[in-house]
Amino acid sequence: MTVSAPDGPLTWNVAGLLADIPGTDRTYPVAGVDLDLGDDVRLARPIDGQVRLVRTNRGVLAHARLETALEAACSRCLQDLTVGVHLDLSEEYLPSLDLATGRPLPVDDEPGALRLTDQHTLELETPVREAIWLSEPVAPLCRSDCPGLCIECGGRLDEGAHDHPDADIDPRLEALRGFRPPDA
Repeated sequence: MTVSAPDGPLTWNVAGLLADIPGTDRTYPVAGVDLDLGDDVRLARPIDGQVRLVRTNRGVLAHARLETALEAACSRCLQDLTVGVHLDLSEEYLPSLDLATGRPLPVDDEPGALRLTDQHTLELETPVREAIWLSEPVAPLCRSDCPGLCIECGGRLDEGAHDHPDADIDPRLEALRGFRPPDA
């Protein structure tokens, strides 16, 4: 079954799904979602994809297939680039209130489990944000053979000549100028 509009970005009310039998599912499109990822990580394009919610015998399983891109800089030459991110995550959410009585359910059994809100709302924003953080490359490259920057002038090594005159050297170290290791 496909339903069109979530209650908010990456948020769905699942009270109706909780009333259904285990195995019932609903699919929601995700389009144009923009998340604040903090100061160090920025989205280059909105998050798109789909979320499938499946009623389990304990709660709701959220399976998301999402795509976006991050703004980054090449770790060698500092050129701006865009890094594609593909997320495939599954999280189970347990209810915090009994659907029939409205009474709180014990949470001590599984303190680390993700919980639905008191309004039976599933909020996927935090797991998606964390998955994006984990997908961020440690050392992104504009291309695999990027030569980087010149240590003398800071210019990109693939843009023009980088022949620099020999720097003045301390006269006490002049004898080392011609030294080359035997394996060089």
